[in-house]
Amino acid sequence: MEKINLTDLSSTDPKIKYGCAKNLLAIARENPAEIYPHFDFFVTLLDGENRILKWTATDIIGYLARVDKAKRIEKLLGKLFELLGAGNLITANHAITALANIALAKPEYREKITSELLKVERYSYDTDECRNIAIGTVILAIGSYFNELKDKETTIEFVRRQTKNTRNATRKKAEQFLRKYKQ
Repeated sequence: MEKINLTDLSSTDPKIKYGCAKNLLAIARENPAEIYPHFDFFVTLLDGENRILKWTATDIIGYLARVDKAKRIEKLLGKLFELLGAGNLITANHAITALANIALAKPEYREKITSELLKVERYSYDTDECRNIAIGTVILAIGSYFNELKDKETTIEFVRRQTKNTRNATRKKAEQFLRKYKQ
């Protein structure tokens, strides 16, 4: 069992700070129960100025959904939805991934999460290309739990629109999604 030292995230030495963040991500991915007692600490990082720590916290919260018996994630969904439309591609991509992990772990939120993810198509980012990258991430994210959705048609319509996306990689993700799900 790895010792969790959250004070290293406050270190002025970037190697210590970001090494700790990387270590915490690995622990959360492999053994989220070990990190779960520190849930509130990661929630506070979502409002911090340090983007890397915000992204780390977002990812960790997504992993914690698997062990969230107290339903603490539910109160954070609105915050994670806000990150989708915050205008920054990297922030949005971390939120997309975390929300997909939550949708996988918490079926009761799947439809609402999917509805919010599909809104990425209408958000403004630094560039249109950034939005197109986020859309590709959404396609992959929803693909991780698509078979479990009740309302598949809204997602299919979204993905079909992306077969005309100006970004090659996003267009290919859409085409692969539609082939995989025989649409």
